[in-house]
Order: sequence, then structure tokens, then C-alpha cells
Amino acid sequence: MSKNFQIAELLDLYGMLLTDKQRETVEFYYNDDLSLGEIAENTGISRQGVRDSIKRSESILYEAEEKLGLMRRAKEQQTILDTIREHIDIIDDLNIRRYRSDTINESIKVLLAELKKLSEL
Repeated sequence: MSKNFQIAELLDLYGMLLTDKQRETVEFYYNDDLSLGEIAENTGISRQGVRDSIKRSESILYEAEEKLGLMRRAKEQQTILDTIREHIDIIDDLNIRRYRSDTINESIKVLLAELKKLSEL
């Protein structure tokens, strides 16, 4: 995952922890792809001030993720859901083809294990 996309995701999750000015600066930089100079011009802050604000904001966002782990948990949940979807498709396909029930039962066991993992997150 690129750093830009990761910061954008963190901003969605933890943006409320930033001041309005910090959030605006980070959004300009990562979401709108403005240069430091362009952001400085738009906000009335020096170029160095913009850079410092972005670095401080990144630090706050990474620290929040380290402590709360919302993004990590969401990715774990998505992986589990993908596995569940895959096995539901397998069961559906096997059922249509009228395969042996032990093959279907094995996929059901995987589904139940994945659902248990999901409930424990």
C-alpha cells in the first residue's frame, strides 16, 4: 500500500484527532495532491510551517493507529470476509454440481472457523 493511500485511510479513521488546520493541510497534500508551496499559498502558512504541520499530523495519525488499531482490524476482518466469500462460492458450486457432502462439510468447517475469528476481533 502506498504511503499516500495509507495516510488517506488513517485520515478517514482518525482525522477528528487533528485540528481543523492540520486536517485541512493533510487533505490538501494527500487528497488534493497540492505541493507544499501551493498549500502555503492557500493557507497563509510558510512552506516550512506546512511541512511541519503535515509531519506532526502524520505522527498523530500513526500513533492513533498504533494505539487503537482500527485500520489493522478492518484489514483483518476484510481478509476473513474474503475467505468466507470464497468458501460460500465453493459450497454453492459444489452443491450445484452435487459433489460429495464431505467436501462441502470441509468448506463449512472453514467458514465456521473464519466466523469465529471474526467474532473474536
